[in-house]
Amino acid sequence: MWIQSFLVAAALFVKFASTASCPNYADYSRTKHEPFSEGANQLSSMRPVPACRTFNSSLVEDEILRLKDQIWDPDLFRLFENTWPNTLDTAIKWMGVAANNTEEELCFVITGDINAMWIRDSANQIAPYKYVLQRPTDDVAAVFRGVINLQARYLVISPYCNAFLPPKESGMNPGPSGGIYSVTPTYDRDFVYTCNFELDDFGGFLQLSHDYYTATGDVTFFGKFQWIYAIQSILKASKAMQQPTYDKDGKWVPPAYTFQSQTMSAFGTLGNNGMGNPVNDTGLMRSPFRPSDDSATFDLNIPANMMMARYLETNAEIMDKLPNAPPGLAKEMRDIAAQVRHAINEWGIVTAPSGKKIFAYEVDGFGGRSLMDDANIPSLLSAPFLGFLNNTDEIYQNTRNFLLSRANPWYCSGPIIKGIGSPHIRPGATWPMSVIMSAMTSDDDKEIITALRQVLQSTDGLGLIHESVDAYSVKRWTRQWFTWANGLFGQLIMELEQRKPFVLQESFQPIFKDRE
Repeated sequence: MWIQSFLVAAALFVKFASTASCPNYADYSRTKHEPFSEGANQLSSMRPVPACRTFNSSLVEDEILRLKDQIWDPDLFRLFENTWPNTLDTAIKWMGVAANNTEEELCFVITGDINAMWIRDSANQIAPYKYVLQRPTDDVAAVFRGVINLQARYLVISPYCNAFLPPKESGMNPGPSGGIYSVTPTYDRDFVYTCNFELDDFGGFLQLSHDYYTATGDVTFFGKFQWIYAIQSILKASKAMQQPTYDKDGKWVPPAYTFQSQTMSAFGTLGNNGMGNPVNDTGLMRSPFRPSDDSATFDLNIPANMMMARYLETNAEIMDKLPNAPPGLAKEMRDIAAQVRHAINEWGIVTAPSGKKIFAYEVDGFGGRSLMDDANIPSLLSAPFLGFLNNTDEIYQNTRNFLLSRANPWYCSGPIIKGIGSPHIRPGATWPMSVIMSAMTSDDDKEIITALRQVLQSTDGLGLIHESVDAYSVKRWTRQWFTWANGLFGQLIMELEQRKPFVLQESFQPIFKDRE
């Protein structure tokens, strides 16, 4: 039975987590550990010993061993070996079953150094293991189902919130919530960590559902438990967030969601008494907060809408196959997806200073637009990765050239690393995540190899992917333990092995070495 693989994994987790000698990974990941890789970068070995890993997957271990023969550079292999399994090694905080149904698997995944579960992050953290997922009985399948089920619970109860505390079934001390906020609609502070409405959270849930179904064909799973209810909750909130600020007669329309907080950051709250800036009637969905958790300048985030359009379409295929699906629900999903696609083409494509047509990062439907990109995914750079369009699309190529240049105010360039940063940190700090994404969306061998070199030299010898790295100093970085970025690098390597395996046979050692 499928549940048996989960029970074994859960039992192993409880055993391993109780091992007193296991270090706190937040501390462990700050320092270097032998044996170092045999290349010039001498990257640290950062995996916990098997007894201290939060989930052990034989499928993942076998794949790492297989790829050792495919990745010829010792530093590149060490970085892959450290990063791809990082979520399973360190972030599966709890696995169990629902209190009212022992068949309903649950999995609580922390984002790394923050003890809470983000909808978007957890979806992205688990996604890299789709490469070894084939059957519902595979060991990692229990993780996918557990995360999808727990996300569904969160989205049914608090669809406007983005990060959550451990479920009561875990017996874990929930700790404090992420802050004191005034939010409409209200939420349970014993359940929610933070309540920033970010449209990409819906996209993350839909993406992970798509990944599990595509890999396993296990459609029966989606007809159980709360998945259908979560879809209904998502659609209800999405339609509410499509409402403009003014109706056709010019009368103000009270927003479905408001947010205010006491903060020292301009990005930590919403203006206009928590309502954000006005939006026109476009068909796009509002996202008052960006994928970075920062508040938006203009609420209609184009990458998040791209993600919704793409994955509402693919999840409608799942809904079609469920005998217990409410009549018309799959059609409603497709209709909304088509409406959003049309709105992106009508409102999201603008003229850049160069005179070329590009996608804006944010718009308001009144003419306001933000010409930039943020490294956090979904981003404009990631549009082909999301499956919204092909990387040869003319508008995308124009946009890509704009984003990966100094015309983008958040493009950072230096001797250490060149890529897109984020207002979430500061100017001059490149997020390696964007460099990884530039490789994932490129067909140019030279660009891909250059991106791999930059990521390799940006870890400060720790052998893990940081949140951000100063473009001029490898010693200045944020977050030593960022499982989302680690998994994304592993995903890049897995994808390259399928698409451009010869790249993995390149040497990434310095061309010139100092004489002894």
